[in-house]
Amino acid sequence: MTEDATENGHEPGEDWLREHDRGADSSDFAETFDPAAELERLAAENAALKEQALRYAAEAENTKRRAEREANDARAFAIQRFARDLLDASDNLARAVAHAPKDSTDPTVKNFVLGVEMTEKALQGAFERNGVKRVDPARGDRFDPHLHQAMMEQPAADLAPGSVLSVMQVGYELFGRILRPALVAVSAKAPAAAEPANPYAQGATDAAGAELDTKA
Repeated sequence: MTEDATENGHEPGEDWLREHDRGADSSDFAETFDPAAELERLAAENAALKEQALRYAAEAENTKRRAEREANDARAFAIQRFARDLLDASDNLARAVAHAPKDSTDPTVKNFVLGVEMTEKALQGAFERNGVKRVDPARGDRFDPHLHQAMMEQPAADLAPGSVLSVMQVGYELFGRILRPALVAVSAKAPAAAEPANPYAQGATDAAGAELDTKA
């Protein structure tokens, strides 16, 4: 048997030693393995991976929203310069409508006035469809420096100081961004009341003493 084992390339007892060592390794692993600690480690690793995945998802969502916002801004304000160039035309049409002879009986004049009114209305409709809105405060509205530009101050007993008295030129905004502020007149602040003279001031005391001495 020894000769057969030697001929097969194994020393006597080598297979037994190998099996013994394998059994010893399994026994050591069973003694060192802690299911509770392994479960805790896996739970911590799972929580870390979950947090990382949520962070990546939040970053991707923020990037998507930022890209959409930038794209929307680019589309929305692409017409900003073009719309600003049309404001003068809108002002001229508004003046023409305001001063048009509406009481004229001449059919030609009446048709001309109607055409100007329709043109002005169509332009305002095009503005509104593209996000351009009029800034036209009413009398008594609070002055807003973000939307209005004060051209003058006038006293107004029926309005609080800083209120809009009249609009000299309407303004326009594009999706909340001002294209042109409305030019307005603002009610002035009430003048400060004059302080009563202090009878105990130095000048008043000297004057009173001088008058008393003179009479004496």
